[in-house]
Amino acid sequence: MRLTVYLAGQIHDDWRREVKEKAESKGLPVDFVGPMDNHERSDNIGEEILGEQPNAIYKDEVASRMNNLRTQVLLEKSDIVLAFFGEKYKQFNTAMDAATAISIGKPLILIRPENLHHPLKELSQRANVTVENIDQALQTIQYIFDTE
Repeated sequence: MRLTVYLAGQIHDDWRREVKEKAESKGLPVDFVGPMDNHERSDNIGEEILGEQPNAIYKDEVASRMNNLRTQVLLEKSDIVLAFFGEKYKQFNTAMDAATAISIGKPLILIRPENLHHPLKELSQRANVTVENIDQALQTIQYIFDTE
């Protein structure tokens, strides 16, 4: 059995690479999907497909439509959603993706450092599992495959 894991979270650093490398080293039978993590492409995809827009607001709106479509398709096809809340960036998209996973009944593993406990307490209570780091999240996924 293989699982597809949607990696929800900010795209400004390489936390996804860390997850993928650690999962591979553990031999986890998982495939990863997620948002476009090329920030420039994500911001410009609307104009890439539909052409130049009249202003920055329209540019953001058409890019958002394309990105929301990608997220919806890949999140719905996933078996598990892993939502990573780091300490450095505002996490609006992560919160939205985690809430969507909950609303459509996708199993959710929430990764958040202890200092974000209070601002994420309601979301954490709705997640299937809340952990503090990537290693704990991968151990949780490993447990799905354990037979003893």
